[in-house]
Formats: sequence, structure tokens, C-alpha cells
Amino acid sequence: MNNRLSVPLYASLLSVALLTACASGDGSAGSQPMSQGAGGGQGQTANGSTSVENRENEAQENAVVPYETSVLVEGLNAPWELVEVPDGRMFVTERPGTIRVIEDGKLLSEPLIEFTAPFNEEGEGGLLGLAADPEFEDNGYLYAYHSYIQGDNIANRVLRLKVSDGTAVIDKELLGDIPGGVNHNGGRIKIGPDNLLYITSGDRYEPELAQDESSIGGKILRIGLDGSIPEDNPWPNSPVYSMGHRNAQGLAWNPNNGYLYATEHGQRNNDEINRIEAGANYGWPEVEGDEHQNSDYVAPLAHSGDDTWAPSGVAYIEEGPWAGSLIAANLRGEQLLKVTLSEDGTQVDQVEPIFEDEWGRIRNVTTGADGQIYVLTNNRDGRGSPRDGDDKLIVLTPQDQAK
Repeated sequence: MNNRLSVPLYASLLSVALLTACASGDGSAGSQPMSQGAGGGQGQTANGSTSVENRENEAQENAVVPYETSVLVEGLNAPWELVEVPDGRMFVTERPGTIRVIEDGKLLSEPLIEFTAPFNEEGEGGLLGLAADPEFEDNGYLYAYHSYIQGDNIANRVLRLKVSDGTAVIDKELLGDIPGGVNHNGGRIKIGPDNLLYITSGDRYEPELAQDESSIGGKILRIGLDGSIPEDNPWPNSPVYSMGHRNAQGLAWNPNNGYLYATEHGQRNNDEINRIEAGANYGWPEVEGDEHQNSDYVAPLAHSGDDTWAPSGVAYIEEGPWAGSLIAANLRGEQLLKVTLSEDGTQVDQVEPIFEDEWGRIRNVTTGADGQIYVLTNNRDGRGSPRDGDDKLIVLTPQDQAK
């Protein structure tokens, strides 16, 4: 296994043909017009950045990844999210519509729940995000995001599930009629430090939705765990928390300062890492990358420039060798990104590719006990090339813990 970090940050630039052929969203550009930013490439920050040469030298100086890798589970089918509950069980969503259970390191044959009609799994849709209630031990609640058929259209919704005796049932629909389509469904859900549910929604290839305050498409949404609208949301009686997003698929908080970070797919490149603020507008489709000359729009902390990451899940690392960094999963990029933040968390100091071409498409990153990091591959999602044992749950264990 090659774990080196010495690859130049520009060495993986994709060809022009690749950039014009399905690199955004989960990897599909569709038929939208090109909006090319002026960014210099991978790791370019909106307010200036270290030179590529310096970044390459820094990567070479830190060439050894301080983690041991192992495969915990094989045979998953396009997994999207992983959550661990206090009794040690792990629940994994599979996009075709099942929640799988991992217990004592083993994948159980029987799913926790299998979704049926009006559930829909076309394209990038299906069973996506999952979150566990902070009081799961007492109430057994999980929160799931999935696509479904509504009349002649595809939409998305957030459900509350009730887990009991090794199975789950649908308890309540918390939010429905989230704009959906074959592609660009968003789908990440996370419970924030305020005990509210944050939800990413896509623009379903209708870019104007992202700038429409009356639509919940192309947004980051925020609701109560009972489906209520928080009184301090930026727009009255609306679940919208921030707008101007194309297809955000990752959410993570820095617990030290409460900052929320999100990963977002660009149109063909210019994939973004953003710091999310209530009521802010992140510019899609008016601007991408470092085109932000208009103070009405918030510039990304970093973007991929002419390269393509296709970023999905992201985790803030609280302990272990990479503490204080963001680790983001890349689909088209087939790598992890280690994003080093400034001390105050308001800038990106460095972006480093890790495990390039090791595991194929990577959908999600989550953290576990004792500094462990969990990685989900996505080579069976219709866009990857499945390898033996795919899809996998891979564990990164700090070397001092692995010995």
C-alpha cells in the first residue's frame, strides 16, 4: 500500500476531456454551461495561499501517514453514511435502500430496515444520509434522508426512524418535498452542537433554485429533531440556513469554536470547502471558485481550481495525529484530502491528497473512538470500477494505538 504524500498537488490534474465529461455532483457535469473560475488549482484559497512549490515541499517532509489501515467490513453496496450508537453497533446506509448493521466488527446478514415504494434509487438518489439522536439509548431514534417518487417527480425527505429489537420502523416524516432528481440530491444530514438537524439539499440541475429564497433546493437546511422550524433560523418560518449551494454533500463542526464546514461539488471543477454561516449566500450559480468579487456572496475557504475532487463526506478530526484538520472524501478524485486549518479556523493553510488511487471512489469519512477514522468506498455506485471485496469500510488507526 502506497501512503506517500509527496505527490505534487498539480500532478493529478485531469485532462480536458475528463473535465468536460461528468466530473461534478458525484461526477456528472450534465448539460449546464461552463462557469470557470480563475483559481490556481488544488488547495487555492480565496484570500491567498502558500505557493504550490512550498506545499509540495511540505508534503514531502510529512510523507509518512501516521495511521495503520485495515479493512473492517467488505461486501457493502454503495454505502453512503456510517453512524455508531452507544451500544457499539454501527449502522450503514446503502443507496439501494437498506440500513445495514455492523456488530462486533461483523456485518449482519439482516438489515435494520429496507425501504420500499415510494422509495426511489435512480442516479445519485436513494438512501443517503443518516444520523443518530443524542438520546438514542433512551428513544431509539435515527434520522434518514432518502429519495422518493412524488407524482411524476423525484423528491427527497427526512424521516425519523424508531429502532427496537434489532429492527427499525418509520416513525415520522420530518421534512418532505425537498427538490430531487436523478442527480444533485444533496443528502448529508448531521446533528449540530445545538441539537438541531442540518440537511444538505441539491439544485437537481435547476441552478436558479439555489438563489430562490422560497425554494429549499440548493441550500443547507436546519430543523428541530421533531421537524419544527427553529425560531432563530435566518428566514422566518423557513428551514433554510444558508443558500447558493450547488450540491453540498459534507458537513462537519469544529467543537472548539462551533464553526460549521461543508464540502460542495462544482460544475466541472472548482469544488469547494466552505465555512457556513447562518443566512449567508455562497453564490451558486452566479459565481464559483475565486470568482467572488461581489460582497453579497461568501467565497470558499479553498477550491480545487482546474482539478476535480468531487468531495462528499467530511469529518473534523478531534484527536490523534491529524487533530485539528478536516478530512474529506473524494469521489472522482479517488483520494482523501487532509485540509489543514488556520489556528482560528477561518482559513485553509494547506490541502494535501492522501491515499491517492488506493481504494477508488471514497464516499464518506467519520471518526471513532481513540482517534480512529472510518472510510467508506463507493466503487459499486455505478460510476466506479468495483474491486475485490467492494464496497469496504476501512479503518485508520493511529500508529501508537495500533501497536
